[in-house]
Amino acid sequence: MADKRIIAVVGATGAQGGGLARAIQRNPDSGFIARAITRNVNSPKARELAKLGAEVVEGDVDDAASMKKAFQGAYGAYCVTFFWDHFSPEKEKAQATTMAQAAKAAGLQHVIWSTLEDSRKFIPLSDDRMPTLLGNYKVPHFDAKGESDHVYTDLGVPTTFLLTSFYWDNFIYFGSGPKPGPDGKLVFTLPMGEAKLPGIAVEDIGKCAFGVFKNSGYIGKTVGVAGQHLTGAQIAESLARALGQPVTYNAVSPAVYRGFGFPGADDLGNMFQFNHDFSEVFCAARSIEVSRRLNPELQTLDEWLAVHKSLIPL
Repeated sequence: MADKRIIAVVGATGAQGGGLARAIQRNPDSGFIARAITRNVNSPKARELAKLGAEVVEGDVDDAASMKKAFQGAYGAYCVTFFWDHFSPEKEKAQATTMAQAAKAAGLQHVIWSTLEDSRKFIPLSDDRMPTLLGNYKVPHFDAKGESDHVYTDLGVPTTFLLTSFYWDNFIYFGSGPKPGPDGKLVFTLPMGEAKLPGIAVEDIGKCAFGVFKNSGYIGKTVGVAGQHLTGAQIAESLARALGQPVTYNAVSPAVYRGFGFPGADDLGNMFQFNHDFSEVFCAARSIEVSRRLNPELQTLDEWLAVHKSLIPL
């Protein structure tokens, strides 16, 4: 272990961080070892990572001292925030700053900051095509991340800015999968019209991030990852094949989606509108070719569904 470079992984028991920590530990000859940072070192997921040989340490992105301690002695760090835990862009920006400052203090040689576009660069707050949310945002969970990018560059932290895509795992955990309609037949609802949406298996985000850490040439660059760029109709077709029953694509408007009323519906409605209105740019920023180069095991949606279809609640 002493001769291996440590990657400190924030959110190691979560989606993105968990995928990275497992990717590192399942490649023992890579020269890296994962330091899994978690608020609860005794959780089942933390114990699972420990069994894989990861170093598990306590750390909290809301506690600057704990993050500085967790990053000490590491080669690099994976920095990610958790908007859906609190729905606060201000808190997300504070967490991003805490991690960047900790990375600077620890003298890390390579940091990946899991970020997204600041949609206000495309749709100003004065543009009424899309409602402004929380007083100062169009897509809060995008904008807070994108707004925080400068913290890493201003501090001189050697950073790769990683743009992620829609998680196919959302079909399982976020209620985004197909639902029975009034006639009992499955309907997949998405406010994307005929535009393509970049999507990816969350496990592949971690594997792509591992590929970035193995190549210091990505420092100072922005890298976008995706498994495929698919229309809503194409996603519905894949779901139908996997589930063995018809799935109809219901292309609602973003306004209708914003009105669904679940927590974050307005944010997600704006997100999909942003993805739709700027689909060509959004997809171009997330190269499937680059993603596969970083992660040769990159899955298509059909491949992911073959393994996970039974987990999708219908």
